[in-house]
Amino acid sequence: MQRLHDLWTYIRAHIEIASLVILGLAISLFWLLAELVEEVVEGSTTALDRDILLLLRNAGDLSDPIGPWWLEEMGRDLTALGGVAVLTLLTVVVGVYFALRMRFAQALYLWVAVGGGILLSSFAKNFFDRARPDLVPHGSLVHTSSFPSGHSMMAAVCYLTLGVLLARAQPSARMRFYVMTVAILMTLLVGISRVYLGVHWPTDVAAGWLGGAFWAVLCYMGTRLISWRSAVRRGRMGEGGER
Repeated sequence: MQRLHDLWTYIRAHIEIASLVILGLAISLFWLLAELVEEVVEGSTTALDRDILLLLRNAGDLSDPIGPWWLEEMGRDLTALGGVAVLTLLTVVVGVYFALRMRFAQALYLWVAVGGGILLSSFAKNFFDRARPDLVPHGSLVHTSSFPSGHSMMAAVCYLTLGVLLARAQPSARMRFYVMTVAILMTLLVGISRVYLGVHWPTDVAAGWLGGAFWAVLCYMGTRLISWRSAVRRGRMGEGGER
């Protein structure tokens, strides 16, 4: 009976409140994404997209982003952090690290989250088939459709998922907060760089952030559900053993 009591205490302390918060976050992200998609499809965001994009360019020369030359170079460096090569390499290296440490669940979690994010991003781009911005010259090579931003979405999926994996290993709330703050900051910087370089409309990036965060949270909810079911199963086995 003691194991059953301990299990119930764990569920009340960690599962109930936390799961409700995470579920609420997932619902909020999905609702915001749905609202944004509706506005973009209806064309309601066209003026805002144009205004923000032009705000980041010198009025006398639209080929020149605002700020010194090195800021544009930094923008290219930051945008590469959301590129296919960087994120693929990061995912493979970290996943293999977990596998070598016999932590196969973490490796699978990472690969499923990132792999699923790639599929969702590709599907969404082909489905909406939105044209890239044509107001300003592009500061980076692009070959796919514009909506949603693949760099922004995959940065959200990859860095938030890695942030969760790393944060869960931290002993203090302060360190967990720091790790997640860095993950969120990396995601934001990649998206901002896409708009700054003129290769995405701002709403492309916003949709990428929301879609990537929603998928990352959904995958995390899946791992919590699996952990909860495993804890319940162990509790039942313990109760049966005591009898």
